[in-house]
Amino acid sequence: MSLKISRVPSSSPAEKTSQVPEGRSAIFHLTIWADYFLKYASDSNLTSSDGVVEEHIERLKGEVKKMLTGAMDKPSQKLNLIDEIQRLGFAYHFEHEIDEQLEQIHRSYFEFHYGDNDDNLHTVAVLFRLLRQQGYNVSCEIFNRFKDSEGNFNKSIIADVQGMLSLFEACHLSYHGDDILNDALAFTISHLESIEKKKVSPNLVKQVSHALHQPIQKGLPRLEARRYIQFYQEEPLHNEVLLSLAKLDFNSLQEQHQKELGNLTRWWKDINIEREFPFARDRLGELYVWMLGIYFEPKYEIARGIVTKMMVILSILDDIYDVYGTLEELELFTEAIERWDVDAKEGLPKCMQVFYKTLLDFYDEISNELARKGRSYRLFYAKEVMKIQVRAYLAEAKWFHHSHVPTMEEYMPIALISIGTQLTFVTAFLGMGDIVTKDAFDWLLSSDPRIVKASQVIGRLMNDIAGHKFEQERGHVASSVECFMKQYSVTEEEAKKELCKQVANAWKDINEELRRPTAVPMVLLMRIINLARATHAVYEDETDHYVNAGTNFKEFVTLLLVNPCQCDGSEEQG
Repeated sequence: MSLKISRVPSSSPAEKTSQVPEGRSAIFHLTIWADYFLKYASDSNLTSSDGVVEEHIERLKGEVKKMLTGAMDKPSQKLNLIDEIQRLGFAYHFEHEIDEQLEQIHRSYFEFHYGDNDDNLHTVAVLFRLLRQQGYNVSCEIFNRFKDSEGNFNKSIIADVQGMLSLFEACHLSYHGDDILNDALAFTISHLESIEKKKVSPNLVKQVSHALHQPIQKGLPRLEARRYIQFYQEEPLHNEVLLSLAKLDFNSLQEQHQKELGNLTRWWKDINIEREFPFARDRLGELYVWMLGIYFEPKYEIARGIVTKMMVILSILDDIYDVYGTLEELELFTEAIERWDVDAKEGLPKCMQVFYKTLLDFYDEISNELARKGRSYRLFYAKEVMKIQVRAYLAEAKWFHHSHVPTMEEYMPIALISIGTQLTFVTAFLGMGDIVTKDAFDWLLSSDPRIVKASQVIGRLMNDIAGHKFEQERGHVASSVECFMKQYSVTEEEAKKELCKQVANAWKDINEELRRPTAVPMVLLMRIINLARATHAVYEDETDHYVNAGTNFKEFVTLLLVNPCQCDGSEEQG
């Protein structure tokens, strides 16, 4: 799908260079969006959607609910309906109904999959993927029926492109030791990459091409919903009720998200990053979309605002440690944050003093919001995780200033913190409702959860692989790529290949941690997996799209926050 870009700020090639300590430089693309979204700012909670549209949405939701709860001739029909609802992006309206339907399907699982759908690869693969997504521990041996007597996948399924595509997607829900899925992944990739396009519908060819690049399990939810709406629209047998609801709901959400980003832009302009922090990356629009990946639902508006502001602050903080401060200044700065006292800023450079006040003011804002909801206890966790963050930044700064290349065993514990994932999770939980308890914060900060570490590994290693060359050119602490190369005397490509294996294993850790019963409610675990998905999109293709925001990230922002879905049966063409 091409974009109409006339309404979108151009991707200026301009860069900004700031004066920073010797040996380091800060060369970043200027912000693309500037105050573009300020026009959407509003003091009202109302969007421009009129009552007629809202009534239409409610009527369509009623029809979809009847489809979900009504009887169907075959379980496969209900599975496909749930899959379409999820992929079109409005499943959040029907969480209870989908839970009930999948629970029922799981209860009748053995009866079902030995019934009339034995040889339907697509149905079996969708069944497997949906149930594993829901936390049900379904064995991958379900796919043995598609193997021959020698244990290889039957060549007869190669012609079933839709089934092969569904099997490919199912493979990304694998656990450690799922050799059947490992074999299936290699098999499907090999044959999907070489399909005879003349024998397959153009729409299916496009879906295959996109999936090979971006599997469902690793996709940024809103972005993948937007893309799937277009695929679904081109399906000859699509359900018009589902398509209409998907488009209207997407546009309704987009209006709310535009308003939120407009209000955040007001706050962002008050910070005046270009004047106060000229060395820092200016990326409000991109950070908002990143956080939109964690939760997009209307009920999380306050939570989104808090975590997006934190990410803006964290981005500046990262650049203070990476490209601005001397080691002595950074030690004083870290000590000031540890003290958490406005008087502690005395003696710091002016830039650090301004940032320190901005930081404390932001936490005062959080404190007031939490107090209004009777959740003041959460502020302790917010401050503690920030202190943990700056300690990690300081440790890395010492490595850089001492020209120290750590071993992987020394590097990873610090680097998994400095990537900011743990801080993001704690901050993301602050504005959520009563589903977040003190036990959930203790779990996050004290129990070293496997799923959190897996998300950290994905973020850290993908960030390093994508950005290490640029970072080394401007003067930066050694990344995992350099550390691995030095420790094991291997080439850059060999190091990256091994680190990519660790990323793949981290995704398997995440899949296993979704199995029921879970340590904390599934709704909280989904914030963790969603951040991993968003991070995957930001660093895909071994490119740091956050630093190079004029490429993929411009498309992300445009698709989600600029161009609405066209409700006349067509999409915008550029």
